[in-house]
Amino acid sequence: MEWEFDFLYALQGIRTPFLDKIMALLSTLGNAGILWIVTAVVLCISKKYRRGGMQMLSAELLGFIVGNLIIKNLVNRLRPFQIDETVSLIVMIPFDSSFPSGHTLNGITAAVTLMFIDKRMGIPALVLAILIAFSRMYNFMHFPTDVLAGALLGVVSAVFMNYVFKHKIPEKQY
Repeated sequence: MEWEFDFLYALQGIRTPFLDKIMALLSTLGNAGILWIVTAVVLCISKKYRRGGMQMLSAELLGFIVGNLIIKNLVNRLRPFQIDETVSLIVMIPFDSSFPSGHTLNGITAAVTLMFIDKRMGIPALVLAILIAFSRMYNFMHFPTDVLAGALLGVVSAVFMNYVFKHKIPEKQY
């Protein structure tokens, strides 16, 4: 855990009022996965992207169940700001545990799913998801391993649901 705090403290060393505003906004964009859920619902409205929207919603649901409901409660890891209370916070304090990062899990799940659907949507989504993940460490909400675990679980959720939708669910249903 020492190297993780070293990394987080290094990020605290680059803080500026301008970056604080950007990083707070990025974290807020990722709150509760709303941005990604709305994106999936919007995809569901279009006949062309309906199947992809359903795939994205399914991947997000899988990630939520495994990451937020199961792993977070099993690991129950304290967040950095709960261990070192001297760092000033710029975002709302979450009430769940730290591992894995839900913001990262949601964003990477959505972005990887969008890469399967259409790279023109997936690439900007991936950039945004990575920025949101970085903001969680900058904002002292998550350790680097929380973010890495969220990213890994996001990739696995997206890849698994892509497999299911390609091989197990007939396209005619949409």
